[in-house]
Amino acid sequence: QVQLVESGGGLVQPGGSLRLSCAASGRISSAYAMGWYRQAPGKQRELVALISGGGSSNYAASVKGRFTISRVNANNTLYLQMNSLKPEGTAVYYCDADREFWRVLRDNSAYWGRGTQGTVSS
Repeated sequence: QVQLVESGGGLVQPGGSLRLSCAASGRISSAYAMGWYRQAPGKQRELVALISGGGSSNYAASVKGRFTISRVNANNTLYLQMNSLKPEGTAVYYCDADREFWRVLRDNSAYWGRGTQGTVSS
């Protein structure tokens, strides 16, 4: 079993930054792929970024160049640094993890956090 707990959400003005954290515990290892998804009001959940067990990262085109995903394998903590935030970035941000990279990529991960709210508004 794996448990994921997100934190770091909040209210920020357009152009501002937020740093999200996802603390993983239980039977998880650095070999797991992990990712960030978000769901805006009235929208479907979408992939924001993911990172493989080997450390390679992928980003949605809408956030590439502004967001950075990283992980600290020693304590199984995942981060998402979000810069130059836009109002359309307002969403609940979810952390997910799975042994298989493709499951994270395809929104089919075995493990999910409960989410943290990020709001971008002036």
